Amino acid sequence: MISSAPSDSGYVKTFIKKSSGKLLILLVLTGILFFCSCESKIEKIQKSEILNLPSVTARNASTLFTDSGKVQLKMSFPIMENFSNADPPYSEFQSGISVEFYDGQEKPVGTVTAKYARYTDEKKLWELKDSVVVINENRDMLETEQLFWDQEKDLIYTERLVKITNEDQTVIGTGFESDSKLNKRKIKNVSATIYLREE
Repeated sequence: MISSAPSDSGYVKTFIKKSSGKLLILLVLTGILFFCSCESKIEKIQKSEILNLPSVTARNASTLFTDSGKVQLKMSFPIMENFSNADPPYSEFQSGISVEFYDGQEKPVGTVTAKYARYTDEKKLWELKDSVVVINENRDMLETEQLFWDQEKDLIYTERLVKITNEDQTVIGTGFESDSKLNKRKIKNVSATIYLREE
């Protein structure tokens, strides 16, 4: 006599019924964890990364500053990023800056160039770095690797090595203070003076 093996279909149906509840709970918990982790990542992005992004970006631009209709200076830059959400707010010129001073004249009377610049709004303070060159209306040339310009005090200064060249001599030293036109200037520690004309 041949007997048939008991059917597994009843066992499978019972297993599915018991497991489906656990599977549903597992799926719900996974979904909750997924959305919670996404929400915390979004909060982190909003609080840290978005506030660090520039609020304004300008590329290959020039800005004119005028007084009574006369051009005082022209500022040009490959890229400017303004961070108004930072504390304190500032503008950064990572690819450098070029400034021509006109002081109401038709042609520039002085220039400033640097490969990096940063302007802090609240302090009205400029920081110029990397190959800074300043030329005034007398054609005196200042070269240094870092220079600060306090617009409120009309003071430029640095603690770095400086080189000032005019038609007569080159003076090298460390530490420097001057007005913005390089007329009242002082090198704190002079290390060399090279005369360019024979006396």
